[in-house]
Amino acid sequence: MGGQACILYGAAEFSRDVDVAVAVSPANLDRLRAALADLHAEPVLFPPLDAGALRRGHACHFRCQAPGLHGVRVDVMSVFRGAAPFARLWARRGRLRLPGIGLVAVMSLPDLVVVKKTQRDKDWPMIRRLVEADVAAAPRRPPSGRVAFWLRECRTPDLLVTLARRHPTAARREAQRRPAVRAALRSDPARVERELGREQAGERERDRRYWRPLRRELERWRRERAGGAGTDHATAEPVPGNP
Repeated sequence: MGGQACILYGAAEFSRDVDVAVAVSPANLDRLRAALADLHAEPVLFPPLDAGALRRGHACHFRCQAPGLHGVRVDVMSVFRGAAPFARLWARRGRLRLPGIGLVAVMSLPDLVVVKKTQRDKDWPMIRRLVEADVAAAPRRPPSGRVAFWLRECRTPDLLVTLARRHPTAARREAQRRPAVRAALRSDPARVERELGREQAGERERDRRYWRPLRRELERWRRERAGGAGTDHATAEPVPGNP
């Protein structure tokens, strides 16, 4: 559900970590702990793997030490700002076949785009590339749901104008909710770009507000850990909005 998922969807990105969305239940977390043990994965940052922390939206971070995987990071989350609950994310997951591995469950492209709407500068160009790649790979007559997704999430001004021209009925529906599509229907890419900038600013601010109490909780845990015995793995700030 992170950089590796983007690669599988055709938006190439160099990534040395693996971001995983998980269901939170005692049995499933036991399976996850067993998998992490196979990877010789050690916890880094805060919090430790904990059902309560995952349900509140925190990420749990690990660094693999197994041969051939040394230094690979695994980040685990279950709840995401603006996204559906995990059960629905799982129900509409994609399944992609990798040579020598078999089927791999991947967060659906529309859901992946939603969780990429963070404060991080690198995520917004990735959303743009993901949608561009999906448009380029689409059949000549794409399903209506796929067209609606493009009009809802496209972040390339000229492409959005083209999509509005090709699919005017769907564009008029989406224009009721998205000012950038209204500008695209008027064939005004400069105005589209301004509206996209407003969208991005709004999403980044919402992400900041979402992470603010979670960051305060992380800081409290760190202070409590620093006041006790043992090694503090919190060596760096967690990244707000890390999917």
